[in-house]
Amino acid sequence: MSTSAPILPATDDAIAQAAAHLRAGRLVAFPTETVYGLGGDATDDHAVAAIFAAKGRPSFNPLISHLPDLDAARKLAIFTPLAERLAAAFWPGPLTLVLRRTPDCPVSHLACAGLDTIALRVPAHPVATRLLRATGRPVVAPSANLSGKVSPTQAQHVRDLLGDRLALVLDGGACAIGVESSVVDATGDRPVLLRPGGVTLEALEQAVGPVTLPEHDPDAPTSPGQLASHYAPALPVRLNATEAAAGEALLGFGPTDGSEMLNLSPDGDLQEAAANLFAMLRALDRPGLSGIAIMPIPETGLGRAINDRLRRAAAPR
Repeated sequence: MSTSAPILPATDDAIAQAAAHLRAGRLVAFPTETVYGLGGDATDDHAVAAIFAAKGRPSFNPLISHLPDLDAARKLAIFTPLAERLAAAFWPGPLTLVLRRTPDCPVSHLACAGLDTIALRVPAHPVATRLLRATGRPVVAPSANLSGKVSPTQAQHVRDLLGDRLALVLDGGACAIGVESSVVDATGDRPVLLRPGGVTLEALEQAVGPVTLPEHDPDAPTSPGQLASHYAPALPVRLNATEAAAGEALLGFGPTDGSEMLNLSPDGDLQEAAANLFAMLRALDRPGLSGIAIMPIPETGLGRAINDRLRRAAAPR
């Protein structure tokens, strides 16, 4: 594989090339509305293992299988009435459903970390949809970064991190949402939010009623994104800062006095902050600084997903 995977605009020809690579067991990066994914054939044990190897990802951390539509997803999992309601409300979109595998589910058990459940998503990005249809197989696609590091929201981010491990990168521009999907266990009658993300808790509750927020064992995750230390830049991260200490970069939020190096959203817009989060963490993660101080983010709406990522970025490593 080339030491520098090409970045190709997402033309019909490039998507056909990417689909051929996936069917041949090679890895391809592609955009979704959340972040760029590191894609591999979900039914190919070797391709799934290659994703774990490329990311340095713990093998017990499950992967999300991406499908072009609900009909394709129903072939892989047992859809409960709750899952049907959630899919109707939020697919295509930034919601992952954890469900029981069907008895004949072709997805690699390695992708499911040996569990009897499977994580499924129908992304809303047109490039992802076209690629999934062209591939004709479920595609596992964790964020296209090294495990625990900042997730990529632009094609160049992917090549900078994983260019020697990919066949190609499909360029669909910057990701609109910028944080990963919400993950909901829908195996029972009541939804369990396993990971906050692009669909807010408020939106979930409006669609299906009360949502359970469980405690997690970070050493035995049941869904992606539950490791205690995750999404971490190389520099240490300090949360709820009002100012930067000597040597630190300050990442702001909302109206400020201008002392911050970057601001997730000067207007205090959580959607804008989510879209900027990983790119700005990456921009501040550079030599000559001792750490990254981050101003408080409200714990509402998309703020829950942002704070979840930031707490993991700041966790002991």
